[in-house]
Amino acid sequence: MLPYGRQSIDESDIEAVAAVLRGDWLTTGPAVDAFEKDIAAIAGLETPAVSVTSGTAALHTAYAGLGVGTGDEVITTPLTFFATATTAIWQGARIVFADVCEDTGNLDPVAVKDAMTPQTAVVAGVDFAGHPIDATGLAEVAHSGGALLLEDAAHSIAGSLDGKPVGSLADVTTFSFFPTKNLTTAEGGALVSSYDEILSRARDFKGIGYARDPAKLRSEPDGPWYYEVQSLGLNYRLPDVLAALGSNQLRRLALFKARRRAIHHRYNLGLRGIDSLRLPATRDGADPMWHLYPLRIVDGRRRELFEHLRSNGIGVQVNYLPVHRQPLFAELGWKQGQFPVAETYSAQEISLPMFPTLTDADVDRVIELVRDFVGA
Repeated sequence: MLPYGRQSIDESDIEAVAAVLRGDWLTTGPAVDAFEKDIAAIAGLETPAVSVTSGTAALHTAYAGLGVGTGDEVITTPLTFFATATTAIWQGARIVFADVCEDTGNLDPVAVKDAMTPQTAVVAGVDFAGHPIDATGLAEVAHSGGALLLEDAAHSIAGSLDGKPVGSLADVTTFSFFPTKNLTTAEGGALVSSYDEILSRARDFKGIGYARDPAKLRSEPDGPWYYEVQSLGLNYRLPDVLAALGSNQLRRLALFKARRRAIHHRYNLGLRGIDSLRLPATRDGADPMWHLYPLRIVDGRRRELFEHLRSNGIGVQVNYLPVHRQPLFAELGWKQGQFPVAETYSAQEISLPMFPTLTDADVDRVIELVRDFVGA
């Protein structure tokens, strides 16, 4: 079965991990410090990233760093992995959904403006499939209402918009390093921001909320062993052994991006001009890091196409089921039909295989199977 996504590991990755295993540090140590600087550099920032154990942990830590709490509202998209919403709930927030743009599947600034209230603390956009959000439009809406902008960039590290790298577009940005993502640490994530206060709170939160820095202590220490628990946090610390893998993967990130772009282009050439298909859009100024190739079939036969491809050994996927239709959110009053653009997009979408080691022959086979199905 040809998977829709997979990790790209070479001997240099294995050696980078082995070097840590031969050393003195397995958990948070020098490899984590180096990785956090590397991630910040990719994001166009000077202050090191805050690395964590997963993309979900990155979102949770970002909401904590943003100070989200009980009584706050977080506006986000229904076309995402549900953790974009559920991690805000863990901080006590109420989730408010807004519809997406028909072309990119990204959060629509006009819909967000209509959903804003005095309780809105954060607008959380998602770079669906790797295409950057309309950061300018969303930031204008969020900031005018006294809220901050979070960019869930789980799909889009190394992307850019109008020449600015993803990571420098929003008040805080989160990344995921799951094996199918654009680089991997096996499991892992990170968040970046240009705001020291957000990063400080985030670092405290992912470090279980305790302080050892003498400058932060509230009482006189009675010895070098002294520490204080000053806030409520969790252990989301990324270990050195995984950070070393991440830093080594970053050395090939430009190659990964170039190959993903080439695969995306090959799909476009092979599937263009077919009335029943809608190909992924790229807006002016956007330079996506394509994590997915989100093909849409608009004649109502998504399940049939899915099963046709799967039966022929192509491990396609659907990204995503609308979050507001999940039982957790249906119980809170969200209903089918409230976000027609996102619901239609989700009902039509099928993710074709997309990863750097995918061969041209594999891509052509997928194209041929799709064209055969639609009769093109």
